[in-house]
Amino acid sequence: MNSPTLDPTTPPPPPPENPLLRTSHPLVSDLEQEVLDEYTRLLGNVNTLSCKLADLAASPSSMTLDALRLLERKTATVCTLLKASVYSIVLQQQIFNESEQQQQQQQQEQVLMQQGEENDGRGFGGYEF
Repeated sequence: MNSPTLDPTTPPPPPPENPLLRTSHPLVSDLEQEVLDEYTRLLGNVNTLSCKLADLAASPSSMTLDALRLLERKTATVCTLLKASVYSIVLQQQIFNESEQQQQQQQQEQVLMQQGEENDGRGFGGYEF
């Protein structure tokens, strides 16, 4: 269902007349009438906004396009910085893991060297000859 294109310079058509919106209706209290009046104003504002948005969508202004280009550049910069930060964290973690492995190897070598020094001068089975 296609709706007709609205001219943004003309106000939207008034909503159809609702008998409940009349101030003389006996079934509507004063508070309910105030709420209904606010909803009527809200409907008018939403219709006006809809017309303006339709106009912007139909022919985007150069200011809007320039703002979107600037936003795109800023978003790309943030994305690049985020990728660089993640890469830096991953790289630091790899360096940390490698240094831990080297420390463990050095500790194992030291333990083996100490065991070798304790066994020097001893024969088979740890008995001296």
